[in-house]
Amino acid sequence: MRVFIGLDIPEAIRSRISQFSEGLRGFAPDARWVGPETFHITLKFIGKQSAQDVERIKDVLRSIKAAPLEVSFRGYGIFPNPKSARVFWVGIHADERLSGLAASVDAATSQLGIPREQNAFLPHLTLARARGASGSPHQRFGGTKSSGGSRSPFARAIERLEGLAEPEFGTMTATEFFLYESKLSPKGAQYAKLERFALNG
Repeated sequence: MRVFIGLDIPEAIRSRISQFSEGLRGFAPDARWVGPETFHITLKFIGKQSAQDVERIKDVLRSIKAAPLEVSFRGYGIFPNPKSARVFWVGIHADERLSGLAASVDAATSQLGIPREQNAFLPHLTLARARGASGSPHQRFGGTKSSGGSRSPFARAIERLEGLAEPEFGTMTATEFFLYESKLSPKGAQYAKLERFALNG
């Protein structure tokens, strides 16, 4: 099974982001838009694992001690850059506890031989991907202006947003994280929670 580790998002914030996304779909019809039921914050993508290995992953994740943390959702952007945009995202803002949790997850799973992350942790919530794009960030573009002459699938959507106030979707307090299974289907990926891990440390 394909697995990853992440934070869930409260329904109120999920709904606000979904409304924002729905208002932009018509301006980027060639992109693959993510359904609101799959909104989440990825802490670490692991990939295909056997059922036995998934149980080992659960065991090491139970050893993580971390405190609850606040996460705010606001703004938007694209990466890696305006001219070769692959992903349109909503911004995630948190203090060092979020990156610390991701580092703890990375360290714990590395005990099982799972490769450590080579790139810096860049929290974001994916709204849409260009056709054929994996969505893996290597360079983050934080601006909101479209580039002149850009032929990216998100150019019209960014133009639509220019001049408007930065969207704010709300703040949540994360008190748990999850091991998810990602099931691929013709309609896109579907996520199922395999295990919950409390942030009470």
